Amino acid sequence: PFSLPVSFTSRRKLVVAMIQYRQGTWGFGFALSLKGSVFPKALALAIPCGLLSACLGQIVTYFELASNTGAGDVGISVLGGFSFILGFLLVFRSQQAYSRWWEGCTLLQQMRGEWYHAFSSCMAFCDSSPENFDNVVCFQHTLVRLISMLYGAALSEISEMRSNAFEFIDLDDFDANSLEFLENSCNKCEITLQWVQRLVVEAHNAGVVKIAPPLLTRVFNQLGNGIVLLHNAQKLNDFPMPFPLSQIIIFMLVLHWLLTAFVTATAVGNSVWAAFISFVVVFGFWGVHYIGLELEQPFGDD
Repeated sequence: PFSLPVSFTSRRKLVVAMIQYRQGTWGFGFALSLKGSVFPKALALAIPCGLLSACLGQIVTYFELASNTGAGDVGISVLGGFSFILGFLLVFRSQQAYSRWWEGCTLLQQMRGEWYHAFSSCMAFCDSSPENFDNVVCFQHTLVRLISMLYGAALSEISEMRSNAFEFIDLDDFDANSLEFLENSCNKCEITLQWVQRLVVEAHNAGVVKIAPPLLTRVFNQLGNGIVLLHNAQKLNDFPMPFPLSQIIIFMLVLHWLLTAFVTATAVGNSVWAAFISFVVVFGFWGVHYIGLELEQPFGDD
């Protein structure tokens, strides 16, 4: 008996990470959905800023400190310039994050396509003679399970989700010692790919796969292309956004949060308007920031 890791448990429920939504007739049907939304995080920072700005506004008004604080027009100008630089950095980071997200989606689809074409070619190249029927069926059943396990291993290798439970075709007839070796290996995808290639070679030598060797090499090329695409996708996990960029953005966001509350409290005469302006500005900046964080990791939970 042996135990398989979570990512190799075929009877677990399939995890669907991509958020599916409908925009509706007028485009507002999804606006209030909280699943995968950055609204809760942005609100958690925007509401305290608005309340702080209202409290500071009340203090400034009660003690008549507006003329002594020195914020006024100068503070507004400074905050405007600071907000422009911060907004530029946030937009730049969001653009780069979206490029990473789209690249990750593209690489996964290309990897899936390469391995599917390799599998379908092996199915098409099988011997059609009746006397070889049992061997062909055995080869096809083994191959489809190995390809399923190969794709599952690839997804579990790049996945950053909390639960890496992916569906695949059962492995009840596989050798227990081989599966135990695979479980304890840190290169599950490469080992499974080697099993697939060895299976195809043995099937060709046994006459189960009858095709000219130059045409059979297409299968190995497509299998190799798939593993190269997987490694290209893995780089998105191995190489995050540069640390200095992330550091300066979060530092400027915190400083912007404090400046917004103080400047609006001293520059706006009405504490209610000061709270509203602070809330809107902070909510927008932190919302864009959290969107960039979500897009930077295309293989996460949402």
